[in-house]
Amino acid sequence: MERTPIPEELQRFVLTSIPSVPFLEALLLLRGDPAQQWHPDTLARRLYIRDRMAQSLLEDLCRAGMAVRCAPPAEHCFHYQPSSTAMRRRIDQLADLYSKQLVEVTTLIHSSLERKAQQFADAFKLRKDS
Repeated sequence: MERTPIPEELQRFVLTSIPSVPFLEALLLLRGDPAQQWHPDTLARRLYIRDRMAQSLLEDLCRAGMAVRCAPPAEHCFHYQPSSTAMRRRIDQLADLYSKQLVEVTTLIHSSLERKAQQFADAFKLRKDS
């Protein structure tokens, strides 16, 4: 069965807004239960990662405009709340695509990471004219 290519606008969204597969998995967990208050330890257990990484992912989701901290006194938890209707729609589209084309989406995320790593490595190459 031939897969349809990832739409260009979703490719752009993934490449500019989804830094890693764990980030995407965390986003989709929060999206799956938007009323739930997510604590780092809960997310860590669900994703099989350390609490510190879960905390970092939740903070990254907030910075990306995809989640927010819960109001005091529960400020150590987070919940899904995209910053705009357009963001919510794009995340919904990505969730649908990921459910159908998991390999293609993860490959796209990894290609972005590989490109960034290569750019970083290239920055340290000695140039002949140096």
